[in-house]
Amino acid sequence: MNEEIRWIQNNMQKKSGAGVSTGLFSKTEIEKAINFHRTFPSYQPTPLRQLNKLAANMGVGGIYVKDESYRFGLNAFKALGGSYAIGRYLAQRLNKDISELPYEVLTSPEVKKQLGDITFATTTDGNHGRGIAWTARQLGQKSVVYMPKGSSQFRLDKIREEGAEASITDLNYDDAVRMTAVEAEKNGWVVVQDTSWEGYEEIPSWIMQGYGTMSAEALEEMNNYGVKKPTHIFIQAGVGALAGSVQGYFESIFQEDRPKVVVVEADKADCLYKSAVAGDGKPRVVGGDMSTIMAGLACGEPNLIGWNILRDYSDMFVSSPDWVAARGMRVLANPLLGDPKVISGESGAVTAGLISVIMKDDAFKGAREALQLNETSQVLIFNTEGNTDPFKYRSIVWDGELPSAGR
Repeated sequence: MNEEIRWIQNNMQKKSGAGVSTGLFSKTEIEKAINFHRTFPSYQPTPLRQLNKLAANMGVGGIYVKDESYRFGLNAFKALGGSYAIGRYLAQRLNKDISELPYEVLTSPEVKKQLGDITFATTTDGNHGRGIAWTARQLGQKSVVYMPKGSSQFRLDKIREEGAEASITDLNYDDAVRMTAVEAEKNGWVVVQDTSWEGYEEIPSWIMQGYGTMSAEALEEMNNYGVKKPTHIFIQAGVGALAGSVQGYFESIFQEDRPKVVVVEADKADCLYKSAVAGDGKPRVVGGDMSTIMAGLACGEPNLIGWNILRDYSDMFVSSPDWVAARGMRVLANPLLGDPKVISGESGAVTAGLISVIMKDDAFKGAREALQLNETSQVLIFNTEGNTDPFKYRSIVWDGELPSAGR
C-alpha cells in the first residue's frame, strides 16, 4: 500500500483574468448566499480558531482553523451548499429572486401550497446527505439519500433522523451518483448533487456558492484578528466543489494578490492530483473502491466547475495517505498549551496533518520553498466536519489507529 505523500506544483496556473471566470464567487454573489443563510433560526457564524502555539511550533506566522463542526448543529459544513441550492431551486420554481424568499417565507403555508410536494435526492458519504435531509425537513419537503458501499451506519442513522429515506448501496460514490440520477428521472425527484456533469451544472454551482458563506465568514474573522488575508490556504477536495468554491472566492476578492492555495486529496481518490500530473488541463477519473478513511473525499470524478477553477488558479496539488488525516485529527484534538482544542473528523483534519508534516519533515523542504511557507505566513484551513463517526474518531484519536510515527 502506498503511504507516501505526493505533491506537484501546478504548471497550468493562469494570471487573474486569463483563466476561467470566478464571477460565480464574487462578493456580490456570495453575499446573496450569506443573507439567505442568516434567515435560518439556527444560523450563527462558525468560530475561527487561532492556533498561535501550533503556528510557532511549525515555524509559520499564524494558523487559523475555520471550525465547521458547529454549523447548524449538524457537525459539518455541507448544509451550507445544500440549503442554498434548494433555496435557489425553489426560488426559480416560484419565479422569484432568492432575496425574496427568506426562511420564514419558504416555510410559510402559502409557499408550501404553491410548491406542493417535492422530493430531493442525493448521493453522499454522510455529511451532504444529512444537510439535504435537514433542509428538506426544515422546508416541509421530502428527501431520498443513497450512500456508497462502506459508508458508516452511524452517519446513515443520522440522515434517517432528519426524516430522509436513506440506504447504503453496494456501489462506489460515483456509480451511486449515476444511479441516483436514474432513480430521480424515473420518480420525478430533484437531484441536489455537488458533482457536475454535462447538462447538470446549475444546481452544483448553487451548492458551491452556498459554501461561499464559510469563506466569507473566515475572511471577516481573520480581519477581526488583525490579519488582512491568509497568505496560504490548504483545502481538502473530493469532487472539488468545496475547493473550487474557496479558490474561486479568494481569487475573485484578491485576484493577483490571492493566497497560495494547496488542494489536498485522499490518495485513493486523487482525481484532481492525477489531472494536475497529466498537465494538459483535462480532468482525470479514478475508479474502484477508493477505500480511504476520508469518506468525504472518496470521490473519483471531478466537479467540472471546480476543476476548471482549481486548474487555473491553485498552486499545488497533494495526494495524501490516510495516516496524514489521522495525524491531523490528533494534532487538533491534543493542542499545545494555550491553543484551543478542535474536534475534527477524518476528512476535516487532513490539511492540519499535512501542514505538520510539510513544516517538520526535511523531505518536504522543496514543497515549503515552492509555497514560500515561513515565519510570515498566515495559513487558513477548514475543519469541514467534527466527529461525524464517533466510533472511528475514538479508534484513531484514543486508540492510535493509523500511527504516523516512523513513516
